[in-house]
Amino acid sequence: MNTVDAKRVLETALICAQQPVPLRELRVLFHDALGSDTLKQLLHELQLEWTQRGVELVQVATGWRFQSRPEMREYLDRLHPEKPPRYTRATMETLAIIAYRQPVTRGDIEDIRGVTVNSLIIKQLEDRGWVEVIGHRETVGRPALFATTRQFLDDMGLQSLDQLPVLDDPSGNANVLEAMAAAAQGVIEPEPELAMAEPEVAAQDDAAPLAAPEPPPTPVRDDFFENVETGLRDDDADADTQGGIQGNT
Repeated sequence: MNTVDAKRVLETALICAQQPVPLRELRVLFHDALGSDTLKQLLHELQLEWTQRGVELVQVATGWRFQSRPEMREYLDRLHPEKPPRYTRATMETLAIIAYRQPVTRGDIEDIRGVTVNSLIIKQLEDRGWVEVIGHRETVGRPALFATTRQFLDDMGLQSLDQLPVLDDPSGNANVLEAMAAAAQGVIEPEPELAMAEPEVAAQDDAAPLAAPEPPPTPVRDDFFENVETGLRDDDADADTQGGIQGNT
C-alpha cells in the first residue's frame, strides 16, 4: 500500500471513529504492516493537510481524533443551540487543585481553598469522568486520594498533564480556570457562592455520654489561587445549590 492510500485509510478511520483511536489500534488497519514511526509520520502529514480547514487532527491522551477548531464553535452552536454546561468557580478551583497537586485528599483541597469542600462537587467531578480515587493516604482515617483521569485530558484537549498552563508563567496564570471551562465547552457561573458549612457527624456509641464538640481547626491557606489570580476571597465557601457541574457535554 502506498503512502496516499495509507493516509486515506487513516483519515477515513479517524473521521468515522466516535472516540480517539490509539496508535496500536491504527496499526490493526494495516495488519501491523506499518510500524508506529511510519504511522506517526503519516498522521503528522495529515495534520498539515488539514491546516486550512475548519476541522483539525489532534493527539490527545487516549489517541488521535478529528475535532472542530475553536473558532468554528460559534457557528456549530447555531445548529445545536443548547446551553453549555455551567460550572461554579468552586468546582473549577477544586478541579484545578486536583490537576496541579494530585494526588490530593479532600483535606488537602480544603487547606488550599480555606473553605469546606462540598461532597457534591467531588461526586459531580467523578460523575463527569474527570476525577477518580486512586488510593488512600496511610494516615488516620485513610482518606481517599483523588487524581484526574485520561477522560479529563481528552476533554481538555491534552496529551498529558505536562501540557497544563505553567503556574509560574504570568501569561498563563490569570485564565487557568477559564481555560479549563472553555476546553470542556462550559462557562463559569458568574453568581457569587453562598456561605455553607457541610457538617461531618461522626458515629457515636449510644451508651457513651455526649461530649461537647471541639471547634474545627482553621484551614491553612496557601498561595495556590493567589498565583493564578482568581481573586478568591478568604470568606468564599461552596454552596449546596450551585456546587458543581450542571449537565454534560
